[in-house]
Amino acid sequence: MEVILLDKVSNLGNLGDVVRVKNGYARNFLIPNKIAKRATKETIKEFENKRSELEKSQLKKLNDAKELADKLDGFVIKISQKASVDGKLFGSVSNIDILHNLKKSGFSSIEKSQIYLSDNHIKTIGEFVARIKLHSDVEKEISIIVIREEL
Repeated sequence: MEVILLDKVSNLGNLGDVVRVKNGYARNFLIPNKIAKRATKETIKEFENKRSELEKSQLKKLNDAKELADKLDGFVIKISQKASVDGKLFGSVSNIDILHNLKKSGFSSIEKSQIYLSDNHIKTIGEFVARIKLHSDVEKEISIIVIREEL
């Protein structure tokens, strides 16, 4: 299916590109999330009329993401978990735990799907890095320090 992109999509294209994608990807993700529209003569014409408005919107999103990245610069999250003597956690630290700590610190606009750990879960005590993808062009790394919970 051919779609016209209404926003920049990583590994797919920029605003206004007409790309061919699989039908399910277009119907189940791109179109419902208002990232793309089916590419017909009418929608392409409609897009050209709204291009400047969409470009301004995209620029605002990019600037907001850069501003948030500046606030996250040097941000460290300390998480205490129950652990064994050798440093293995009873359970694990996941992106949900990181999200809860970010929300407590006032970063309420970050979603769970934007947080990436090198492994899916942290299972030992130590210092780790999490990547937060704020925009298709803006990514920030934050430090995660996992310490043993005192009983």
